Amino acid sequence: MQPIGERLREARMRQGRDITEVEAATKIRAKYLRALENDEFSMLPGTTYVKSFLRTYAEYLGLDAHLLVEEFRAQHEPRGEEEVPSFAPPARTRPPHERRVAGPGMAISPGLLLAGGVLAVLLLLAIIGLASGGGGGGKKKPASTAGPPKGPATAHRSRPAAPPLAPEVKLKVVPTETTYVCVDDGHGTKLFEGTISTTQTFRGKRLRINMGRSSANVFLNGKPVSFARTAAAVGLSFSRTGRVTPIPPLHRPCV
Repeated sequence: MQPIGERLREARMRQGRDITEVEAATKIRAKYLRALENDEFSMLPGTTYVKSFLRTYAEYLGLDAHLLVEEFRAQHEPRGEEEVPSFAPPARTRPPHERRVAGPGMAISPGLLLAGGVLAVLLLLAIIGLASGGGGGGKKKPASTAGPPKGPATAHRSRPAAPPLAPEVKLKVVPTETTYVCVDDGHGTKLFEGTISTTQTFRGKRLRINMGRSSANVFLNGKPVSFARTAAAVGLSFSRTGRVTPIPPLHRPCV
């Protein structure tokens, strides 16, 4: 009988097909195709792959695939390789003397009885305690009516005392050169506008000043006022508490 591989190779060559063409059509690697044609079946991963590849290759060449597979089984497949169904071992059953019989006759250990008794006593004590505490018979302790403690502990809670208000704001402007000055009462009422070259004093409950130059020295209630010295105009607001606040350019007097 002609070998299986020889029949495959002759059929392929009669059809003028290259091994790479067969590989692309059957999706079987070329080395496995050559192994089939050379009857080198041991080069394939196993007999299952041999039969599958052999069937696909034979059908592609138009040969009797069933006949070639049966010839392979008869000539090359070792006996006993067919898959043997596996059966799970039967579940182990306990001998009759090991089986537990549930029922009213089951014995209870003394330790379990003791634990149950202790638990029952604790539960009873807890119920008695809740009943005695929640009955309302106990008298509530009256709330203490004592006032807050006096002394240093409450000193930090009091607001700091506001600085005393001066009767009026006394503003003295001492120019070092001729300087433009505009003063109002803080509400838009103009008190003075012009240039000064000598010391001028202004009074009021609140004053605002707009100086064309910052070269002048300013005194509030006799104390010198510190402010930024720049080449531009300076606007300041003065209150009776002695607070000095810069004024933005658009909100200064006479602007």
